[in-house]
Amino acid sequence: MAAPVDLQKLRESIEEVDREILKRLKQRMELVEGVARAKLAAAIPFRDPLREEQVLRRVREIAVELGLDAHEIERLFRLVMEMSVSRQQSHIQSLETVPLRVAYPGVEGSVHHRAAQRRYSGRAGGALLSGYETFQQVAEEVNSGRADAGLLPIESTQAGSVNEIYDLLAEGGLTITAETLTSVEYQLLGLEGVALEDVRTILSHPQVFKECEQFLRNVPWARTQTVFDTAAAAQKVKSAHDRTTAAIAEESEGRQLGLHVIHHAVQSAGGEYLRHVEVSRETMPCPPCVPCKTSVLFVLDHHPGALREVLGRLANHQINLTKLESRPRRGTGLQYRFYMDLEGHSASEEISKALEEIRPLTVELRVLGTYPRAQASFGGHP
Repeated sequence: MAAPVDLQKLRESIEEVDREILKRLKQRMELVEGVARAKLAAAIPFRDPLREEQVLRRVREIAVELGLDAHEIERLFRLVMEMSVSRQQSHIQSLETVPLRVAYPGVEGSVHHRAAQRRYSGRAGGALLSGYETFQQVAEEVNSGRADAGLLPIESTQAGSVNEIYDLLAEGGLTITAETLTSVEYQLLGLEGVALEDVRTILSHPQVFKECEQFLRNVPWARTQTVFDTAAAAQKVKSAHDRTTAAIAEESEGRQLGLHVIHHAVQSAGGEYLRHVEVSRETMPCPPCVPCKTSVLFVLDHHPGALREVLGRLANHQINLTKLESRPRRGTGLQYRFYMDLEGHSASEEISKALEEIRPLTVELRVLGTYPRAQASFGGHP
């Protein structure tokens, strides 16, 4: 008769093996920090597809030698390699001697510039902020590696989502690594002594015009003209020195140029919050014990009730959905992509299980990033 199996002892042995695996994983993460410093010194990109494929090939061979499932081991090591790249990115950003290269839309003094200042001021090693005229240019700088991170406006409390940012995220290559919330209040600015009835042209960003629709309806004698940034609109008013031209911008953007407030609080419902997302090519670890948010992109399989099923799976796992947005897919007629923000970490048991249950209902499902949830910052300016 076979001796009884001591289940508790087996479990304790497994726990010892698990601890040893985690120790080795920690050792690997420490080693990749040295790799990051070597890559930085040699100006080598973090991602090396050829090297990664060599590692995976070697891992598959070892798995076969040990009698393990090579495909499952490869899947596991792909996750380990993603963790390693993320650790390298995090390590580089923590170095005191390396300035972080940050791209943002707009010019110095704009709300996007100030949001970047608030986000990166005081960083050990400093930050090199560079402004660009379009959101697309910011994304290209990050994708090309010329910038380490980009800060892009994705949503405002009055005008809603900035659709172009969602389209850029759908193109791939960018991961959301953080978010910020900034209080904004716009004024109508012009040269000294100009009255509202003198204004014939109002300059600003198209998104800002949406937020000021009620005010604009009350000044039908003035036409609107789009500019890539509110601070740039203020600069154009100053340089043109035209008393019939005004800009919708923040008061601080005009004050530094010598402009004056023609009309206060032109937004449709008082002040607003502007939400920016930080984007990078690589993921960043979300600090432990910090409330996180996860952004997800998905395209539904085409059958009735598919979206209801997705929302039902999230509800079954007690996951709080904070945002749901749809955007048409380019070149596909009236097919739509959906974007949703969930409270929690993508690696948590609840969210990971829910996403696996949702996957069969979709033709595409992608996590755009897990990052610390921002808290509203009152008082406006950094």
